[in-house]
Amino acid sequence: MSAKREKLVSCAVLLAGGRGTRFWPRSRIRTPKQLLNIVGSETMLRMTMGRLLGVCEARNFWAVTNEEQAAGVRRELGGVSASHILAEPVGRNTAAAIGLAAIHLAHEHGDALMGVVPSDSYVADARHYRKTIRAALEAARTPGRLVVLGIPPTRPETGYGYIEKGPASLRLSGARAFQVKRFTEKPDLATARRYAGSGNYFWNAGMFFWRVSTFLENLRRFLPATHAALSELEQTIGTRKYASALRQIYPKLENISVDYAVMEPVTRRGATRGTAAKGEAAGPQVFVIPANVGWSDIGSWAAVYELLAAKPVANVSAGASFTLDASGNYLWSPKKFVGAVGVRDLVVVETDDALLICSRERSQDVGKIVKWLEERKLRRLL
Repeated sequence: MSAKREKLVSCAVLLAGGRGTRFWPRSRIRTPKQLLNIVGSETMLRMTMGRLLGVCEARNFWAVTNEEQAAGVRRELGGVSASHILAEPVGRNTAAAIGLAAIHLAHEHGDALMGVVPSDSYVADARHYRKTIRAALEAARTPGRLVVLGIPPTRPETGYGYIEKGPASLRLSGARAFQVKRFTEKPDLATARRYAGSGNYFWNAGMFFWRVSTFLENLRRFLPATHAALSELEQTIGTRKYASALRQIYPKLENISVDYAVMEPVTRRGATRGTAAKGEAAGPQVFVIPANVGWSDIGSWAAVYELLAAKPVANVSAGASFTLDASGNYLWSPKKFVGAVGVRDLVVVETDDALLICSRERSQDVGKIVKWLEERKLRRLL
């Protein structure tokens, strides 16, 4: 049977275990960024699911989170089986998290199409996003192929990794896929300017698509110890032994990102015939599909301001406010009236037990407050 005709279930795997420390004081251990309504009335997690419901059925959604956040994730993902909310006992980066989801999908379906997306990003054009996702899943049907979405850069960003494209290789329904030439580290400003101006680079948004069998085979090839441990864990799925096996086995998995563990080595090797299943195509196996969908990782309060501000000098307020000779401020205090006079480019975020005040240009440093609180064991503020 050809890969095109083979019937495979399309599954969405939402990575939902991050801390979101740069969104303190709203983001806490049990209520991180993905469980907050950062840019609208719905949480980031619920918005992510809503965008994908046109591609995957609710019964085929999965989420990987941690034990502290599992209850909140279950509440937000209405219609998703509680057994599909996978809680890591300890964080082991994205290769392990995706591997955990993959063995559960293999146990339930044998093989399936697997779309892995972060749960705390923003997408402005949901319709085009779904169209692009469908194209990525179409490309991923071929055994051995690994597909990533690439965001066309709108500025010389130094905070993202980049994907360099090779020649156009695939024509899909409503999209083109390019061979990936290489993945690059976060660049310095001069390099980022060159990348952004070349037309050959995309931001790596951490959205991946492949068959479960393809991913697990590449995990076996490049992270054999992690693959062996997960295979042992898979034998206990659905039994009383699973919970204890998870706590015993998971901390032993390698702490490495899927980019380093799988995507980069497969790209370096070029052709990967025979890594997934009989009938796998020869030639390049890692592809990038441009996704011009209005994406933002919303990595700081400054990014939230930029997304919500009607114009560059506007003030953004979550509640009632009065401003005089004030511009460019982000004011989040929904329960209190805010008066701002003579201030510019500030971030002010109030919760019941904490108040953040910083300049917008220093909003990336908010995570340092969390580190300071952790060092002093002030858990009531974490």
